[in-house]
Amino acid sequence: MRRYVHDQLFIHSEAAQLRRGLSWMNRLLRLAALIKFSHFSIALRELMHALADRRYELLVTLALGGGLLLLGATALYWAEREVQPEAFGSIPRALYWAVITLTAVGYGDVSPVTPLGKILASLVAMSGIGLVAMPTGIMAAAFSDAMQRRRALNAPTLARREDDEMDPT
Repeated sequence: MRRYVHDQLFIHSEAAQLRRGLSWMNRLLRLAALIKFSHFSIALRELMHALADRRYELLVTLALGGGLLLLGATALYWAEREVQPEAFGSIPRALYWAVITLTAVGYGDVSPVTPLGKILASLVAMSGIGLVAMPTGIMAAAFSDAMQRRRALNAPTLARREDDEMDPT
């Protein structure tokens, strides 16, 4: 009897899995339909155009970040490898520390102990702040430029509307 109930539950769970799969497909289709509404959002469209216009600057920032990441990890590897081989014994291990430090997360589970390591860590941490600020400034300036262009294109239309409203005839 117990085996029979288990078999029915198993069959039921397959049907439930099928329903769950169809439910997820339905949700994905709804999400795709929701994404279509982005075509109607002027600000989102302008943001996408602004990011596309500044893609080269953003790629340079990304390459600079990758170089800084590798440089910081290599420097800490050379400074700390003998003192902390479990944390900085290889460049990939030091990369973990560099990612956490450059992104300003700073878990604190790994930190340098030598004076040279502390100086290098300070430089990497401060350059991480600048690294986060650069793409933020690039995107903000691009979005501002795009909105100013949009306002300049709409300015003659708005001026005509105001003239029509003020004309008493």
